Amino acid sequence: MIILVDKNDNKTGQISKLEAHLKGLLHRAFSVFIFNSHGEILMQQRAFDKYHTPGLWTNTCCSHPKPDENTLSAANRRLSEEMGLKTELKYLFKFQYYAKFNNNLTENEIDHIFIGYSDELPKINKHEVNDYKYMKPSEIIKEIKTNPENYTIWFKLIFEKLINENKF
Repeated sequence: MIILVDKNDNKTGQISKLEAHLKGLLHRAFSVFIFNSHGEILMQQRAFDKYHTPGLWTNTCCSHPKPDENTLSAANRRLSEEMGLKTELKYLFKFQYYAKFNNNLTENEIDHIFIGYSDELPKINKHEVNDYKYMKPSEIIKEIKTNPENYTIWFKLIFEKLINENKF
């Protein structure tokens, strides 16, 4: 179950994750970006059996808080579950986005963005993550221009915002 919200991110109810994506209902999400001491972002390739955007590259970790869970706790929990990492996370901002996928699923999220730092190598959960790599922001800019289809929509939106606001 995930948290339904209004346009101001106030909780309005709860729903199954799949149903929210099938109906395109606005819900709360989070995205985590982990940097190493070389200024590289830890990227994950989503598992190939994910029901949307399988095999695409994205930020370190992303998911949804549970109905009775605060967003920072959820971000820490999923970072550990997906990537086997624990580090202090700092809240940056939130934004709303809407995206339809080819399989009739829709993302309609208020996404809370967190950043953290770690040189620890991930221990990936193969049910969630197919692979990982570290990339410099300059490499990501080139890659997105050349192969935008290889990256999740939310990652491209957040990354552009981080670049434009000089968050690196």
